[in-house]
Amino acid sequence: MGGSGWGNEELQFYTENRLENARVENGTLIIEAKKEPWQGMNYTSARLHTRYKGDWQYGKIEVKAKLPKGRGTWPAIWMLSSNITKWPEDGEVDIMEHVGYDQGVINASVHCKKYNWRDNTHKKVAKLVADCSDQFHVYGMEWNVDSIQISVDGGVFFSFANDHTGYDAWPFDNKLFLILNIAIGGNYGGAKGVDDSIWPQKMEVEYVRVW
Repeated sequence: MGGSGWGNEELQFYTENRLENARVENGTLIIEAKKEPWQGMNYTSARLHTRYKGDWQYGKIEVKAKLPKGRGTWPAIWMLSSNITKWPEDGEVDIMEHVGYDQGVINASVHCKKYNWRDNTHKKVAKLVADCSDQFHVYGMEWNVDSIQISVDGGVFFSFANDHTGYDAWPFDNKLFLILNIAIGGNYGGAKGVDDSIWPQKMEVEYVRVW
C-alpha cells in the first residue's frame, strides 16, 4: 500500500483492505482504480501480490483478465524476485502491461542489470489484442532454467533465453512472486497525460492458475 509513486511518478495511492479498490464479485476479482482524494493523492487503486504466499522457481502461470481502458490507465500482470534487494539486478518479468494511450497493445518484457528500461536496453515485445478491454484473454508465462516465454491465449509472442553468461543477464533462477495492479499515470502510463473523465476503471480477473 502507499502513494510513493513507486519509482515511476505514479499518481495513485494503493489502499489496503478496501473493497472499493479490490474485491470479489460473483467469483471474479475486481481491481478498481478511482479518482478520489486519498492521503495526499488524487486517485486510489490496488496492488495485489503473492509474496511469501506464492513464490515460485520455474513453472507456468496463466491469468485470465479483462483490462481497463482510457488514457492514464496502466494495468499490469508481472513478477519480481521474492528476495529482492536491488532493482533491476534481481529481475522483473512483465507478463502483461497495457497503457491506455496505446489501446489494444499488450507489452511483455524482462528487466535485469544487463537489460532494463532505465538504460533503454530492456527486452520488450508488443502484440495487438484489439478487444483486450472488452473481452477476457489469457496472459501466460512458461519459465524454466533456459528460457521465459510469454503468451496471449496460448500463442507465444515473447521469448527470452538464458545465455548462461551470469546473473547480470539472467537473475531468473530466483523465486518470483506475482503482482496484479492498476497504476495511474507515471512515466509510462501517463506519458500522454491522464483523462479525468474515464474513472472509475476496472481490471477483472476470472482466474489465476499456476503449475
